[in-house]
Parts: sequence; structure tokens; C-alpha cells
Amino acid sequence: MIEQLKANNRAWAERKTAADPGFFKRLVGQQAPEYLWIGCSDSRVPANEIIGLDPGEVFVHRNVANLAPPQDANYLSVLQYAVEVLKVRHVLVVGHYGCGGVAAAVDGGRRGLIDHWLHPIRELAHDHADHLATYDGGQPRLDRLCELNVMRQVRNVAADVFVQDAWARGQTLSVHGWVYSLATGLVNDLGVTVSAPN
Repeated sequence: MIEQLKANNRAWAERKTAADPGFFKRLVGQQAPEYLWIGCSDSRVPANEIIGLDPGEVFVHRNVANLAPPQDANYLSVLQYAVEVLKVRHVLVVGHYGCGGVAAAVDGGRRGLIDHWLHPIRELAHDHADHLATYDGGQPRLDRLCELNVMRQVRNVAADVFVQDAWARGQTLSVHGWVYSLATGLVNDLGVTVSAPN
């Protein structure tokens, strides 16, 4: 199976070169994406493909349930590099309906270390319990929790010192909240874009 992946890679590189002979030469020369994608690790949510961009056009950070926790050094390193070095203009926080991480956060099961990672989603569900109770149980409620999680992560990103400092410098930067539908392949813009300090 690994040999098949290598063969797929060679075929992909040949197709890219056939369509655009200078593609890889340009790719080596610079990384200048305008977008940072903060998304879920789910294998069904490939950032570049969903938004139709080539390698080099989007900087990507993925983790279980697309969290942007202010204490996570990995996420913060990516955010700082994207904002201060790459000067991205848009941060896309992208969750997806049917997220297993969101479901695992609230199903009452215990899985070990991942339970600690998902704790902010349990807190979010607790904070919005009355609102979530207005949704039919099961998937509609979980889908709404996916949306609420994205909204919370947008607020986390917008409140971060790297983003706040960028705005103070006059840097153009917007933080967007989307949820991707596995069923349709479309993104739902939640209308929570933040482009300046609140």
C-alpha cells in the first residue's frame, strides 16, 4: 500500500508539471499564502482541495476538533508565524459537521489524553446547555455544537496577542468562522468575521 502512495505521488507531480511546467520551481522559490487554515485533523477535510488552492497558497494547522486554545504552543507558533512572518490576510477557522471530536467531547465516554484536549468543548456545551436543548437530540444538536465551537475558536484567535498586535500595526487581517459539510462539500460561513479589535 505504501508503494501505491509513492506511485500516486509521482503521477500527481507529473500531472502538475504537465499542466504548469514552472509550478514546482515557483513553489521552491517562496511561500506567500494569504490564508491560514485552522481546521480539524479529520481525513475527510482536506484544506487545499476544499477551497480549490494549490500547495503554497494556504498555510495549514490541523488538530482534533479545530481548537485554537490560548495555551497550546503548537497552535500559537503556527499563528505567530502566519501573522508576523507570512503576513496572511485571512485566518479561516474551519470546523465540520459530523466532527467526531465534538461528539466525543460530550458523549460521556472516557478515552484518555484526548479527553483533556476536548475539555474546552465540554465547557462550551455546558455554557450553552439551554440553547443546545432547543435542538432535537443527536445530530442537529451536535451540528450546532460544531458551529458554537468554531465561533468560540474565532474569538480565541481574534483575542490572541499576535492578532491584536497585527491590528495595532495596521496590518490587514480578518478571522473567519466556517463549518464544512461532508454531505455537500460546501462551507457554511457563520457570519462571525472579525477584522479589528473589539
